Amino acid sequence: MNYQRFTDSEGKKLSALLPGADTEIIRQHISASLNFDLIFTSQSLDPANSALYSVMADSHSKQVTVFVDSGVASAFPHVTENMTAYLEHYGLKCVSPPVIYPGGEMVKNGWHYVMDMMNRLIQDRMCRHSFCIALGGGALLDAAGFAASMVHRGIRLIRMPTTALSQDDSGVGVKNGINYNGFKNLIGAFSPPFAVINDSDFLKTLPPVAIRDGLAEAFKVAIIKDKTFFRYLCDNIDAIRNCDWPVIETAVKRSAILHLHHIGTGGDPMEKGESRPLDFGHWSAHKLESMSNHAISHGTGVSIGIAIDTMIAFMLGFISLRERDMIMESLQKSGMTIFTPLLQKRDKNGKLVVYHGIEEFREHLGGKLCITLPSGLGNRTEIHHLHEDKVEEAIKLLEQRWEQMGNL
Repeated sequence: MNYQRFTDSEGKKLSALLPGADTEIIRQHISASLNFDLIFTSQSLDPANSALYSVMADSHSKQVTVFVDSGVASAFPHVTENMTAYLEHYGLKCVSPPVIYPGGEMVKNGWHYVMDMMNRLIQDRMCRHSFCIALGGGALLDAAGFAASMVHRGIRLIRMPTTALSQDDSGVGVKNGINYNGFKNLIGAFSPPFAVINDSDFLKTLPPVAIRDGLAEAFKVAIIKDKTFFRYLCDNIDAIRNCDWPVIETAVKRSAILHLHHIGTGGDPMEKGESRPLDFGHWSAHKLESMSNHAISHGTGVSIGIAIDTMIAFMLGFISLRERDMIMESLQKSGMTIFTPLLQKRDKNGKLVVYHGIEEFREHLGGKLCITLPSGLGNRTEIHHLHEDKVEEAIKLLEQRWEQMGNL
């Protein structure tokens, strides 16, 4: 082993132990600045509101393709007409009529709808300076984002999230993907949106269960990153259960900002490392979703996952009994779920089926298990091993709590 020539792309000499006498390595460093605006507004399709237009105004392409969630089209019967009229008002062209796709996990289960979206973008002759507007819940945004990222290696995607879950979490992230072969988000790409428009009016028609479903992600990020925000949620628990609008709007906005801040400043936006703090509660959530064939929603899965991991954190001494009970009571009193009989399901070898989610999560992380747990309120720690006995015990404690207290 000898010191060989080792330079970076600017010719700076570096040293390294390399095999072979004629080896030379030139290390390339590419730094890419990824910027996008998150805009909080209302009545976004009213021509008097220029927020949506403002993010497209400087592009030399005026071509737009629009994908709409069927749930949004049902709740807002004139939304496609309003979108077309809005674009025309500002001199933009909706190349073909907005396309309506199924809402929920159906749209991202496999390749069918993503391929249809890709074909639509190709038929509309979109280029890298054209825009794809995705208006809908998180699943529609995932599928549309993946399709847009694949055509010409990236068409400008404008996300317009319409659910609490997508406005306070997934809509502001850089991930896009589809479920495949029974695994959630197995296929996808990291591709930041060009802009995100959070229009609060879309949330006002959602049923209370959907609002609370979305706020599971707000509780998640508050528990591990912002003690003050967690206390705000606890202090306003009745308002959350009753979907009091000012509180819901504040919670959604604060959650979105916390997610945005972590992605932008956490040092690992493309998830090359081991730690995934924003996946607190998600190893079991993803497994429960697939076990139930998505009858268990993502938000419900996350609330159950938070409960499991909170119990485990207590058993491992990372949080106190008081902190454990604060988290549990906040979830239950807000109307969220902390237990499902699916947690008790076993495979033919007698092993908890949900525990298989640990191995699937490890693969998702890139080979090394790293589970985030609360360490006090507003702080976190990571563990790299989780024995099935601990999961068994946590599930038994959850079942007992559920039977004793029910959903408060």
